[in-house]
Amino acid sequence: MERSRIAVAGASGLIGGALVRSLTADGHEVVRLVRRAPRAKDEVRWDPEGKSLDPAVLAGCDVVVNLAGAGVGDHRWTDAYKTRIRRSRVLGTAALAEAIAELDEKPGVFVNGSAMGYYGETGDRAVDESAPPGAGFLPELCVEWEGAAAPAQEAGVRTVFTRTGLVVARGGGAWGRLFPLFRAGLGGRMGDGRQYWSYIALHDEVAAIRHLIDTDGLSGPFNLTAPHPLTNREITAAMGRVLHRPTLFTVPAPVLRTVLGEMAGDVLGSARVLPGRLLESGFTFTFPDIEGALTAALAEP
Repeated sequence: MERSRIAVAGASGLIGGALVRSLTADGHEVVRLVRRAPRAKDEVRWDPEGKSLDPAVLAGCDVVVNLAGAGVGDHRWTDAYKTRIRRSRVLGTAALAEAIAELDEKPGVFVNGSAMGYYGETGDRAVDESAPPGAGFLPELCVEWEGAAAPAQEAGVRTVFTRTGLVVARGGGAWGRLFPLFRAGLGGRMGDGRQYWSYIALHDEVAAIRHLIDTDGLSGPFNLTAPHPLTNREITAAMGRVLHRPTLFTVPAPVLRTVLGEMAGDVLGSARVLPGRLLESGFTFTFPDIEGALTAALAEP
């Protein structure tokens, strides 16, 4: 892709921060949309839960990427926090999509974050982008989240939804919490360990987003997950091998439900999600296996 002006919402998050570093390293001009007072010349303040966004903020942007939203795993899912999760994603997406639609010179592509939670519980059944949404809080959220991008789509802007899996990274997300436990020799399977975890290396997550930006004609949902999902038991064993630590501990399902509440369903649930459309589009994973993804995460600066 030629040097472009790219707006990124959620630039301070795990994925957004890595994407911004990748884009700026290649000479692209990045406009970071932040909720606090700007601290650098490339930052612009916005309110993702506000009723609207001044389209002038996005003027001249060739690409808009929205990765903003309250962390799903950051807090116990109280009714209040679920409302915050929904508002931060749905209202933020709507504000961006409506601002894009109002521009005279519209960006070529709008990449909007989503999650593999769209599919809900799949058990042993493998699903790709053709599968319908599941039932429960996360699937309902993802449907509403993606639906909020409609103004940009209806305005003719190529719109992509990244249904991201569990990102393997040292600096955040699920593995940001797992690595310290396993390094201390306290790691182990969760529940019976038979639930599928669909993961993706942070490097591949960023590369996939850039591939979706750069490849004309790609629109709609794309599963950003490695090609071969593994069970929690298999991932636990891989963590032990890579970190050279025992994995004797287990966290029983009732304990997880007591500690995490409704969010425990996301940890104990099985999501066997395949990146069908991503592979068909010609994307190649650098770290398709869990050992490679774990090793890459440990090598992050």
